[in-house]
Order: sequence, then structure tokens, then C-alpha cells
Amino acid sequence: MRHVIALDVGGTGMKAALVAADGTLLHEARRPTGRERGPGAVVDSVLDFAAELRAHGESAYGEPAAAAGVAVPGLVDERAGIAVYSANLGWRDAPLRDLLTRRLDGTPVALGHDVRAGGLAEGRLGAGRGAERFLFVALGTGIAGAIGIEGRVEATELGHIVVRPGGLACGCGQHGCLETVASAAAVARAWEAAGGSPDTGAAGCAAAVAAGDPRATAVWDEVVAALADGLVTGITLLTPGTLIVGGGLAEAGDTLFAPLRAAVERRLTFQQHPLIVPAALGDTAGCLGAGLLAWDLLSVEVTA
Repeated sequence: MRHVIALDVGGTGMKAALVAADGTLLHEARRPTGRERGPGAVVDSVLDFAAELRAHGESAYGEPAAAAGVAVPGLVDERAGIAVYSANLGWRDAPLRDLLTRRLDGTPVALGHDVRAGGLAEGRLGAGRGAERFLFVALGTGIAGAIGIEGRVEATELGHIVVRPGGLACGCGQHGCLETVASAAAVARAWEAAGGSPDTGAAGCAAAVAAGDPRATAVWDEVVAALADGLVTGITLLTPGTLIVGGGLAEAGDTLFAPLRAAVERRLTFQQHPLIVPAALGDTAGCLGAGLLAWDLLSVEVTA
């Protein structure tokens, strides 16, 4: 069965699948990135995982993957196939496409930004389907976004908008970036500092908010305020008709969306008011998007 490798590299873990031409996920797997061992170890983890997926596909479906799509965080030069920079993974100018192509015995590889891939999937298959212009925001270990305009999707570094000047240091070198306050990792740190259990993370904070815990509510109010400030900047610059919020933090549901919609509404003056909706594809968006990048690569090769 013809299939492609789809690999979504996150800040702490990797999600992968073998994807059929109709979008069916034939096989799914996850691995840690190993980022605690340094950027070189992360690259090795990506290469090893991709090789495992190729071997599984060849064994299970009778042929190797026709292509691979790999989505990574940070700054990405998609044309050159280089992972330029990631604050969360620590790599700089990693030639991932060439490394993967060699490791996969010449299999063509498409390298893309993880949130652009997620936005691509949400735009074609999920909450942005049919929207002429949308902004996709992923609230995970960090925060990033993707703008979709008439079928084309481009990444934005929304998480590095400074919303709290002079605030916490960010891995990018600035202080007070949106992701230092409103990412899932930031919520987990703030909740622990406020007395929450260190094992419950952002999900634990959200649950405590829903239960009426005043310590969690104080943390959450600051998260929502910072997130609204960052989103209004994005809305002002990009004028999306639909704003799609995904990532782990979005799993809080109305605990997040109800106050967030109200906070954004209060801040908007002349700007178009977008529809704010949860992502439809959950944490599979990046992986599905990586698969779309791989199939798109084959389509370009066929038509070239």
C-alpha cells in the first residue's frame, strides 16, 4: 500500500504516523525528543525514529514510504530544508532534510514548520475548512501560529510577541514573550509556584480553575490576559475571519475559551472580530499536516 511518513517534532515529544493517500492513519507512534541530552541528540532521535517508521512501513505494507514529511518547531528554511533555530530544542542550522534523505535511502523529504503543518491540516481537514482567511494558534510547550489565506499557509512566531516588557526571560533572548506567560509549560510553572501540585501541570491548573480554586484562578486570569493581548496583536496585523486555538492548553475547553473570547472582545476597537474556535484535529494536527506536506511534495514531483 502506497504511504508516506509523517513526523511531528515537538518541544518534548515526537508524534508520527504512516499515512495513506486518502489520509488514513495506517500506523501511529510516539517518542521523546531527548532534548535534555542536547540538540545533537534530538537530531539523532528524529533520524532514528524516521528510519524505524520506514522499516515498519516496508514490513507491514510491502513497500517503503513514497516520501516523508517532517514538521519541526522554530525557524525553518523550507526551501533549503534547514531547521534554522529552535529555542526549545536548541538546534541551529541543522540540515535535516539532507540528513533524513540520506538516512531514508534517498526517500524524498519535505521539511516544514510544525505549526504551519498544523495550520495546513486544520485549514484543509479541520476547523478552518472553507475559511478564506484564518489564524491558527498552538498552545503547547511554546506558542506559535500560522496564517491561512486562500489555501496558502505560512508560519508566524506569535509566541515571541512581547506582551510583558521586562518580564520573564525567554529562550529566544527577549523578556516577556507571550510563551513565557501563556504556553502550557508557563502555566505549569506558574501553577506550581502558586502552590499547585508539580505533577499536574497546565491540565491540573485548568481543573483547579473549574473547581473554583482561587490560586489557580489568579494564575489563569493572567494567562488569559496575556494570551488576549498577544492574539489582539495578531488579529490587528493579520485580520483573520476565524481564529483557531489548538495545542494542549486548548483541551481545557470552555475554561479557556469563555474568558478568552470575552478578553479579546474587550480589547478590540476598530478590528474585525474573528470567530474564536477550538482546533478540530487535536494533537494530531501537526502529524496530519506533515503527511500533507509529504503528499504535496509527491504531487509537485509528478506535475513538474
